[in-house]
Amino acid sequence: MIKKVIFQITALLLLLVSCSPSTTNKPSLNDYESGEKWVWNWKRTVEGEVRAQGEDLQEVVDYNGVLGLWNGVDTVQISTILDQKQSNTPFRDWPLFVGKKWKYESEWENDEGTKGKTSQDVEVVSYEELNVEAGNFMAYTIKYKGMVTNSRGYKGEMSDTWWYSPELKTYIKHVNNDGYGVYVNELIHYSKAP
Repeated sequence: MIKKVIFQITALLLLLVSCSPSTTNKPSLNDYESGEKWVWNWKRTVEGEVRAQGEDLQEVVDYNGVLGLWNGVDTVQISTILDQKQSNTPFRDWPLFVGKKWKYESEWENDEGTKGKTSQDVEVVSYEELNVEAGNFMAYTIKYKGMVTNSRGYKGEMSDTWWYSPELKTYIKHVNNDGYGVYVNELIHYSKAP
């Protein structure tokens, strides 16, 4: 009887290990198909009050004979996004695997002309199933913790958690806390190419 229980537990553990990838590489152009579409709902909450909300989308389209990502306004060639040179402090450090750590730094400018810098320590903390409105998907949980500063004199702690789904080639949820408010973005719809 004990041997049977040990065998069943061992078989279950092997099954679980075989279901989770040890690493996930950056998607390639061949992973995308024209007609594939993702839709996210987002909202920004400050002191419990929703201050802004909306919807974002991306759709794979034929763009001058090559695949592009259309966001409802602009289209960017997928190859341009995938072929960007990776910096020493990237947003995503490929390949992904649980336990991986790196430093993310970015200098940016918003639509109002405010310039800033984000500097965060990053860790891939788990690979597990996440339920979002679009369905259940296996995803890496990636935690970003650090500081943000801007040209208006703001300096504060900022944390982000991203859930990246290798199956969908993108994030399925994002939560940002900048010390002032919380921004949540969640996938509500995904469709494969027709």
